[in-house]
Amino acid sequence: MIQKILFSQPQPETAHNPYSRLEEQFGVQCEFYQFIHIEGLTAREFRQQHINPLDYTAVILNSRLGIEHYFRLCEEMRLNVPDTMHYYCNSEQVGLYLQKFIQYRKRKVFFPESGNKFEDLLPAMHRRPNEKYLMVLSDIHTQDQINMFANNDIEVQPAIMYRTVTTPWPAEKPFDYDIIALFTPAGAKALKENFPTWEQGETKIAAFGGGTIRALQEAGFRVDIEAGQGKEFASLPMAIADYLDKNQ
Repeated sequence: MIQKILFSQPQPETAHNPYSRLEEQFGVQCEFYQFIHIEGLTAREFRQQHINPLDYTAVILNSRLGIEHYFRLCEEMRLNVPDTMHYYCNSEQVGLYLQKFIQYRKRKVFFPESGNKFEDLLPAMHRRPNEKYLMVLSDIHTQDQINMFANNDIEVQPAIMYRTVTTPWPAEKPFDYDIIALFTPAGAKALKENFPTWEQGETKIAAFGGGTIRALQEAGFRVDIEAGQGKEFASLPMAIADYLDKNQ
């Protein structure tokens, strides 16, 4: 009997959300706790990579966090980002977020017309063969995107500007959930680090995305509920609702 579900993400700000619907429909209790948090590298830590952001004419960005930490580090290092800098973003949402930091002009900011694939930016990149690219990344990232650029004759310099850190589980908080829902490979790593001797037993684990599923399996956990690209359900609440409907 499923009674308590833990989602490793912030609690929704609105009362009406997919999680409250799970509670109403199946009589379960949903709780929220972030297993991970983000820390920016200090200027001293970043300099150890021997990268000068001003040596590049363009920045590749895949998240709002990347934007925030790029401009934060430039400010901490007292680097004035030139108005001529170009920005290549994996989505319109990320591109528009640049308005908080620069005077936004379309000829400086590039993003796919639809979706979030950097591959769609390749024609714009090939029109500027002399561009020098810096790609802002977290310490946890895959080589896939960098390899994609390399396979298309575009040289990219990876730059780690922030890292994902495990958030310790509060000692006074019971860990007694029937389903644990994880959304990232880093969350899977944090579960193992917080509870190195924990045995899964009858607890169900729900995972979003192939990377998260692989990380959990590599850590020795069993994945019972799956969601994400290529799966039957696009979201974990949907996948969990289906599981509860069949098993509750």
